[in-house]
Amino acid sequence: MFTILQRASPGNRFDDPGVSFPGLWTVGSGSIGGGVLAGLADGRANPPRDSGSPAPITPVVDLQLSVDGIPGTLWLKLESHNPHGSVKGRTALALWQDVESRVDPEIGIVESTSGNLGLALAAVAAAHGVPFTAVVDPRSSASVVDAVRALEGRVVTIDKPDGAGGYLLSRIAYIRERLRVQPRLVWPNQYVNPANPRAHTHGTAPELWAQTGGRPTTVLVAVSTGGTLAGFRDYVVAFRPEWELIGVDVVGSAALGGVSGRRVLSGIGASRPSTFLPDGYRPALWITPQEAVSACLWLSEKTGMGVGGSSGALIAAALKVLRSSPRRDSVACLCPDGADRYFDTVYSALWRERKGLEPVDVARGIEIVARRDHAPPAARPPRSPREESTP
Repeated sequence: MFTILQRASPGNRFDDPGVSFPGLWTVGSGSIGGGVLAGLADGRANPPRDSGSPAPITPVVDLQLSVDGIPGTLWLKLESHNPHGSVKGRTALALWQDVESRVDPEIGIVESTSGNLGLALAAVAAAHGVPFTAVVDPRSSASVVDAVRALEGRVVTIDKPDGAGGYLLSRIAYIRERLRVQPRLVWPNQYVNPANPRAHTHGTAPELWAQTGGRPTTVLVAVSTGGTLAGFRDYVVAFRPEWELIGVDVVGSAALGGVSGRRVLSGIGASRPSTFLPDGYRPALWITPQEAVSACLWLSEKTGMGVGGSSGALIAAALKVLRSSPRRDSVACLCPDGADRYFDTVYSALWRERKGLEPVDVARGIEIVARRDHAPPAARPPRSPREESTP
């Protein structure tokens, strides 16, 4: 049974009707350059950047824990502070820079997306005055889909299941047919484009290394396309920080070589193995949707922070890792987005009941002793533990 030991503050229950989450921005300026659905955990954001600017450095929060009486640290890197509200802001920028020279301004680009990348690409495309089509499915967040349309993006919803527990293969089949009919249409293809992992090898991973002080840390990264995890893997291989890198997937996902099946969470998992990780990845942990959702609710109750479903899977995995061995006393999660995309799913009691997601006690034996917020550094960190400055 999932038990709440204490509440962070009276206004932090997402299920309470008519109660807003303090400091959470759900709608920004709506300008063409971005700002729609900032998706913040605590109400502070980096301003939207134009597509030629590097992604801003996102903040880190560390939670000092007592794990069955043993001290531990849980680091949360809040990618909701990226422009457009998610880690996919980094991916969208990298993909655009890769395909920009091939884009016909009259025809534009198309991409298959569960939501977050579609919003970020819609903002980038709008800033350059080119058409954008997001190919989504029924699990995509309604708020994100609305935001894509607000940026004058076209949305195509594919509701035909792909036979592998999701809609990914059906979305891709639709795009391939579009390209056959309209060959000048550009597909950045987040599933195979090396710009996807490169954004994290040279940006996200070294940021996290610097923000955690270069200390030995177990780093958890969620997988959907596998680009983020592959980027972190490449960073570890090239620069050898004192990290134990673990991939986190959900039960029912084939992204890391698991058995495909029914999935209810968006933004994590896939119907097929990751192209970036064709041999899978080990070590890896598979989390149930019940565990992911329960971790989201636990974090909200204890700290007032709101994170998305994939972040919940990471936090559930992190708590398991911290319990597994006293030597693992520092665990970091790359939290892809915030709670605002999940008000009608993860944070809705009605949705959870409909999906049969009974809460489970993911935080057994764990207490939060203290919380520290770390503002992003003024300067971009070095790319590797051996470099003194970024070229």
